[in-house]
Amino acid sequence: MFLDILNGISKYAVPFVLLSIPVYGHFKKVKVYEAFTDGAKEGFTTAVRIIPYLVAMLVGIGIFRASGAMDILTKILSPVTNLLGIPGEVLPMAFMRPLSGGGAQGILSDLLTTYGPDSMIGHIASVMMGSTETTFYVVAVYFGAIAIKNTRHAIPAGLLADLAGFITAVFVCKVFFW
Repeated sequence: MFLDILNGISKYAVPFVLLSIPVYGHFKKVKVYEAFTDGAKEGFTTAVRIIPYLVAMLVGIGIFRASGAMDILTKILSPVTNLLGIPGEVLPMAFMRPLSGGGAQGILSDLLTTYGPDSMIGHIASVMMGSTETTFYVVAVYFGAIAIKNTRHAIPAGLLADLAGFITAVFVCKVFFW
C-alpha cells in the first residue's frame, strides 16, 4: 500500500515540478522564458571560463595514471591495508575517486567485472563510490567558476571527508556483508 502511494507520487513528481516552476513564475510576473535564456547564457559563459581548470585537472589525472604512479602507490600501501583488513584491490578506486568520477566509474566497473558485484571488493567499491566525492573536480569546477585561486582548507577538508568515506565503506561492508 505504502509503496503504491510512493510509486504514484514518483511518477508525477518530475512533471509536477517542471510545470509548477513556470506557473509560479507567471504568477510572480516573471518573464520565465527570458529568465531561462539569460540563465543559459550565464551557464555557457561559466562553462567556457572553467575549461582551463578542467583541462589542467584532466592532464594531471592522465599523467598520474600513465606514469604508473597509481600502481606504485597501490603496491607500497597494500601491505598496510592488508593488515587493516582492507583489500588492496580497492586502493586504485580510493585514489581515483577524489580526482575523477569517470575514472573511478571505470575502476569500479573493472572491479565488479573481475570480482563480481556480490564480492566483498565489489561491495566496498560500490559503497565507496556512493560515499565519497570527486574533490579535485569539484574544486576545479566550482572554485574555477568564480575565479577563486586560493582554496584554503577546501582540499584538505574534502580529502579528509573522502578518507572518512573510504574507511566507513570498508567498516560498513565488513559489518553487513562479512
